[in-house]
Order: sequence, then structure tokens, then C-alpha cells
Amino acid sequence: MRWEYACGMPVCELHYFSDALQMQTAANLILPNPNLAGPYSVMFLLHGLSDDHTIWMRRTSIERYVSELPLVVVMPNGGRGFYSDAVAGFKFATAIGEELPKIIRSYLPVTDAWCAAGLSMGGYGAARLALDHPTLFRSATALSAAMSFGHEVWEGDDPRVEEFRRIMGPNPVGGKDDLYAKFDALSADGRPALRIDCGTEDFLIEQNRQFHAFLDERGFEHEYEEHPGAHTWEYWDAQIQPALAFHRRHLGI
Repeated sequence: MRWEYACGMPVCELHYFSDALQMQTAANLILPNPNLAGPYSVMFLLHGLSDDHTIWMRRTSIERYVSELPLVVVMPNGGRGFYSDAVAGFKFATAIGEELPKIIRSYLPVTDAWCAAGLSMGGYGAARLALDHPTLFRSATALSAAMSFGHEVWEGDDPRVEEFRRIMGPNPVGGKDDLYAKFDALSADGRPALRIDCGTEDFLIEQNRQFHAFLDERGFEHEYEEHPGAHTWEYWDAQIQPALAFHRRHLGI
């Protein structure tokens, strides 16, 4: 049976037990149109701090944007863990960066050309995913990302400070969660392609400007853009489209 575009994209919700998290978890998947021959590239699309694996499909038109691409979109549940292996807590870096790719490969005909994208906490997560696994994730796009998480010391009595310290420890600079350190640890020819964008009214704009300046100082060619907008779904729905174009160039799809 031939599936026409008007029928919509195949979508499924994957429920599975994670050894890394030691609990049941889930991921939403957008599968390629059955008329497109495999094997397929893969994009991990990561949510922000207050959301879950369903949010990208509820707040954007991502299903429509990938409708003609030979691409599997994987939207995992990252909790509030910054896609990190917490000092005291869940091991999301292992669960999503190592365990989930094996699960995807076991069920679907996929290539070795993968990419990562995300917003806010997920933008940080996409960058660290590619920096942690650059031979698999060839490119990463970070939208309105918390690029300084892991590169600054959190102090004070705000409840979020204690939450973040449980993830990254009391002095994370230069450690396991620092994107600056992860970038410097890779050889010049072993780094993934990076695209960063942020709204000019976004509260995270300075973090993005600082990481952009850092990449320029290192002489690393990358894409960086600022656009009018804030930390909103209107902005992310618009900017995931050029992010997809960036990934298509680097994946060759």
C-alpha cells in the first residue's frame, strides 16, 4: 500500500525501560514517509527544562517540516537533567547519548549520519550530544540555548541552584558538563558542525554571544544568527526550519 503525503507522517511513541535511568521512559518518533526508501538519517530533537518528549509536536509544525525528508526524528524525554549524567541523580547523558541510539538502530534501518537539535536546555543538550559523540552526530543546532550551563558556578539559596548543583557539582567549570571544555578537548578535524541562534530579546542572548565569541577566538567556522524574538515557541517554530536546512547540508539529504 502506498501512503500519500495527505495521510500525514507515521508517528509513534516508544516506551522502554532504560538501564541508565533505571526506570521506564519514552520518546516520540516521527518516521519518514513510507514512499521514501531507507536507510534513513536521524535527528535527535531535544526539549527544554519545563517540557517533555511530546512538546515539539504540540507546539511546532515539525511533522510538516520533515515530511519530505528521509529522516527519523527522535524526541526523547530528558526530564530536567540537562542531558547530563548527574553527580547525584539520573544519568541522562548515558541514557540518551549511548543507550537510545542503540535502541533506534535495533528497530529501524538508519545510516551513520545523525544530527542533534534542541531549544534552551535542549539546545545545550544538542551541542553536548554532538561534542560527546562527534563521529555519530555530525552536526548540532542550538536554539536559544543555555550554553553556559556547566561553565559557571551556581551560588545562592534559589531552589534551582541546589537542583543544578546536584547535576553538575559545586564547581563544574572545565568538567564533564562544560561545553567550552568539551569543544577544546576535540581535535580540529574531529569537531561536529555547529549552528547557534537566539532571539535578541531572549534572556539567554548573552550566553549565546559569549559562546559564539569563544568559537571565533578558536578560529572555528560555524553558523551564528540573532533574530528579533524572545524565549517563545513562535521563535523556535520559525528557527527550526533553517536548523533543518543546516542539518540537511551536513547530512547530505
